[in-house]
Amino acid sequence: MIRVLLADDQTLVRSGFRVLLDRTEDIEVAGEAANGEEAVEQARALRPDVVLMDVRMPVMDGLEATRRILADPSLGDVRVIMLTTFDLDEYVFESLHAGASGFLLKDVGADELRHAVRVVAAGEALLSPSVTKRLIAEFVGRERRAPVELDELTEREREVLTLVAAGLSNAEIAERLVISPATAKTHLSRILLKLGARDRAQLVMIAYESGLVRAH
Repeated sequence: MIRVLLADDQTLVRSGFRVLLDRTEDIEVAGEAANGEEAVEQARALRPDVVLMDVRMPVMDGLEATRRILADPSLGDVRVIMLTTFDLDEYVFESLHAGASGFLLKDVGADELRHAVRVVAAGEALLSPSVTKRLIAEFVGRERRAPVELDELTEREREVLTLVAAGLSNAEIAERLVISPATAKTHLSRILLKLGARDRAQLVMIAYESGLVRAH
C-alpha cells in the first residue's frame, strides 16, 4: 500500500485528491496538511511514501517544506511531488533542485494522478517532456560547474547519464546501448550512488549543470 500525505491550503483541493486516491486499491491517504509547516510535521509523524505538496501555502511554502523534508535523514524514503496551478510555475526549477521528484498541475486527471504517485513511490522521477524542455531552458546561459563526483563515473555510466538526461527510460537506454534492462538499471543505481542523487530528476539537473549535456 502506497501511503500519501496531502499538503494544500485549500480544503476542496485536498478533498478532491482524497476522493480520487481513496478509490484506488494500492494507494491510501495517510494524512493532510494545510500549510508547509504542518506538512513537515505530518511527514515526520506519518512517514508517508509520497507527499503531494502545493507550491504556494501560508506559514511556510511548499518549496521550503520540501527542502526540510528531504534534508531530514530520517525521511530518506519520502518522495515529494509538487502541485501547481501554473504550467510555467517559477518554482518548478527550484522545487526539483530541492529534491522533488517531479510536479503535477492541480487539474490533473484521476488516472494520471494515480500513475504519478505509483511512479514516484517506485523511486522514479516524474518528468514530462515539457518539464524537461523547461529545465533545459533554465540552463541556457548559466555558468557550468563540474561536480568532482562526475569524475568517478565510468565512460559507460556517463553514456547512461546522458541518455537519462535525454528522457529515456531504462528499457530505452538498454535498447540504445544494446544491453539488458537489468544492466541498465544497475548502471543507474551506481550513478545515483556515486552522485548522491535521489532520482532521475536530480540526475537530469546534474547532467546539464556539469556541462555533460549541453542545452541547444
